[in-house]
Amino acid sequence: MTKRFIPTGNEMISIPEIRESDASICSINFLHMGFKGLIEIRGGNNHGDEFMRPFCRVDGKDMPMENLVWDNVHYWIPRFKTEWGSIIFSGLILAPVGERGFIYKLSITNHGKEDVDISTGLKGCWKNCLHTINESKTMNGSQYIYKSNWNRSFIMDFRNMVTIFSIAPIFNEKMDNEVFEHHNDGIRYELAKSFHLCPGESCELTFYWGLGLEEVSAATSAQEMLRKGFEKVMHDTCNWLSSRQKTCPNKELESLFNRNLFFNYFYASGITLDTEEFVLVTSRSPRYYVSAAYWDRDSLLWSFPSILITDVDYARNMLEYVFTKQIRNVGIHSRFIDGTMLEPGFELDELCAPVIALHNYISYSGDMTILSEDYILKGLRKILNILDSKKHREVDLYETFLQPTDDMIVYPYLTYNNVLVWKALIYLAEMLKGIEGVEFSNKLLEKAAKVEKAIWDHCVVKLCDKEMFAWSVDLNGQWNIYDEPPGSLQLLPFYGFCDENNHVYQNTVEHIRRPEYKFSFHNCRIAEIGCEHAPHPWVLSIANSLICGRKREFLDILPVLKMDNGIACESVDETTGECTTGEAFATCAGFLAYAIYHAFFEQK
Repeated sequence: MTKRFIPTGNEMISIPEIRESDASICSINFLHMGFKGLIEIRGGNNHGDEFMRPFCRVDGKDMPMENLVWDNVHYWIPRFKTEWGSIIFSGLILAPVGERGFIYKLSITNHGKEDVDISTGLKGCWKNCLHTINESKTMNGSQYIYKSNWNRSFIMDFRNMVTIFSIAPIFNEKMDNEVFEHHNDGIRYELAKSFHLCPGESCELTFYWGLGLEEVSAATSAQEMLRKGFEKVMHDTCNWLSSRQKTCPNKELESLFNRNLFFNYFYASGITLDTEEFVLVTSRSPRYYVSAAYWDRDSLLWSFPSILITDVDYARNMLEYVFTKQIRNVGIHSRFIDGTMLEPGFELDELCAPVIALHNYISYSGDMTILSEDYILKGLRKILNILDSKKHREVDLYETFLQPTDDMIVYPYLTYNNVLVWKALIYLAEMLKGIEGVEFSNKLLEKAAKVEKAIWDHCVVKLCDKEMFAWSVDLNGQWNIYDEPPGSLQLLPFYGFCDENNHVYQNTVEHIRRPEYKFSFHNCRIAEIGCEHAPHPWVLSIANSLICGRKREFLDILPVLKMDNGIACESVDETTGECTTGEAFATCAGFLAYAIYHAFFEQK
């Protein structure tokens, strides 16, 4: 049976692998600027080796953790319930907004007619510490466990010369059994409390887990949550979530939108533990195959739009990070969270992404003050200089080295990418008019007009007696017909390049959706576009189509759009709707949420 996971988390800590079958937490992680990526705290791979799992004994008998019924408070705080006869056992996992840690709360109610003796708590195994940037590697260091005066419990450290991080529990009740032991395979622990429940009585047990760079910061992070109390931090987090979630008459759509909105919020960005800096990433979940790194396109064309419609201040934070930390390598394939180059290779769509996001921010928020920031103007000038270096010496088209999938090009001049150039130049002319002057602005508009004409002159080809947009051209007579969901020709009307009724556009879409096209998945349950990179229907293509008005088709596939347990992934099976590649794709979740909002929700 496929393992299903439920994610949650906050700005500082991610809990990406809550196992749906038994409520175990397989791993937690945090961002670390010094290590340029994620640090994972993991259990083992075998049953019983989970990092954290709840348990319950009734009258001395271990009860099976199975048949759990789950829901999410405000679409983000997971909770479960199961029953053993007259005993109801429930749990909730909360990563409070603004706190450096998380809470695991257990509740038990005796609905029977007899007294029962209950022992419940958490047990687990901290087996591995991994460093993750796309790939996960075991970190060299030593695990320590010791009693601390700071939290009246134990502290777990990971050290290499000095402590790299600590994690510390504290409880709302004194434990009857509190065991932390070193074993050959890591640190094992059990935290248990006994209760005698008469008929109708209930009990609760709340575990606060603090994270820090060393003992004191970890222990006091847990104490801070304990001092505030569960009700307070739960209330504050619910208020934060409710102020950002959106409502819709279709509750299935509402749930899908908000789940993916919050997954994008907390997994496509975060705060580093060591420097407390805001950063953007593809995903904070190691389940995504290129996690913990930065892409201009992913963060600004996919993640950014849904943030903008729900939290303008947060959107500005994103732009500040991009135009300071990431701008020196703008347009380069991928970067570490500190802005240094990860994967080389120029991508034209990524160069245009900051301009498009900045303009969308100003247009939506009305905040022109951002253009007075020196780092914004320096960044825009840098983008213009790079753009000039990519222009063909005679034709007004711009080249790229990699395609929107990050795969190698067939021909260097992509239609979609040059539409982004056209749009970026128009936006730059508008934004810089009051700063650089009318003459400078008009020159940019002239450039944009030339790009527009060059696209129509050189990127429109004839196939089967029909004019359509080529995917790419070499300007020497060669071209190909193709499409990639990360940069789809379907989006040309969305960017305002042509009307959706334009015959060239209609012929293009008709061609890539025809049964003979290899990646159309025509007549499949999910008839959406795939590509060579992942030969199944892409969730990004589903979002593209929804933005382009295919609302009825989206509603038709909604009942089978399982993805990664309701969270966006790279591609899905064309028949079942289950994830085939790219689990926990956070920036894609943002674009899917935006597409749903664009199609079904009230717009500003």
